Amino acid sequence: MALTYGAYTACLQDRPLSAALDVLKEAGLTGAEVNVGGFIPSPHCPVDALLASAAAREDYLGVFESKGMVLSGLNTSGNPVSPLPNEGLKHAEDIRNAIRLAGLLGVKEIVTMSGTPGTDPTAKYASWVVNPWNGIDLEILDYQWSVIVPFFKEIDALARDNDVKVCLELHPRNVVFNVPAFERLVEETGATNLRVNMDPSHLFWQQMDPIAATKRLGDLVGHVHAKDTRIFPGVAYRGVLDTDFGHVPADAEGRTPTAYGYWCSAWPQDPAWRFVAFGLGHDTDYWAEFLRAIKTADPDMNVNIEHEDAEYGNVEGLKLSAANLLAAAAAV
Repeated sequence: MALTYGAYTACLQDRPLSAALDVLKEAGLTGAEVNVGGFIPSPHCPVDALLASAAAREDYLGVFESKGMVLSGLNTSGNPVSPLPNEGLKHAEDIRNAIRLAGLLGVKEIVTMSGTPGTDPTAKYASWVVNPWNGIDLEILDYQWSVIVPFFKEIDALARDNDVKVCLELHPRNVVFNVPAFERLVEETGATNLRVNMDPSHLFWQQMDPIAATKRLGDLVGHVHAKDTRIFPGVAYRGVLDTDFGHVPADAEGRTPTAYGYWCSAWPQDPAWRFVAFGLGHDTDYWAEFLRAIKTADPDMNVNIEHEDAEYGNVEGLKLSAANLLAAAAAV
């Protein structure tokens, strides 16, 4: 039994699947996670065609086999409970299709998010409650939990029927963004097939400890994204709940979509924190300890790099992350 080290291919969506797998293999990785819906396109997985045809699925898996790679996860991170119809309804169906497709392909886990509803049944936009010191915010949270609990009861049942684990990112702008919220979701849904996608990068900026969180969750960790975060001097006056982001023009090159007509905002020039290539925020010793905790939770865990460091090109950054991840793995 051993951890499988791979990468999420979203950063390589400018090239076909076969070429993307070549990059991963050259970096010494053996697993690949592909996008199948949600916020970003899915050029490496023709979902509808694969759902419709056993022959197409066999051919698709053959691409991975021919490269000596394992298909180690399907990703459909989005907002499935958004009040925006072009976001919520679409992303919810993307999750359902991801579960069905994972079951047909023999993939045991998908990655997604809990999402965030609006403030009430009449809301047009999602609203993330961060610190509900005001009782009004507790009423908003009560409504939001009344939306996500039945939704994830349905999703959990579908996942159970397809022998798939649904692994949630503890990600900003989601109702479930920390360990207690995930534990509450499991308790209130009675879920058997919900897990956490342990992505340390989203925990670091919240001043959480990914190793402690992993040990607390234990076998409720179902998937890992190997991604790092660095805290910058700007945190001294911005704090980590900074809203000083900017609009990105509709014609900007390389913008990242989040829904129809929406995309990721521009980062502050002097940020409090940002995502960095794996190993550039924390050293090898730290990551070796993290991997030991992951191995204790599940010795067969899929650990996939998610490269989102804008300071490096996609291939350059992925290979740097892979070298650092494999160095930490060798120290376990």
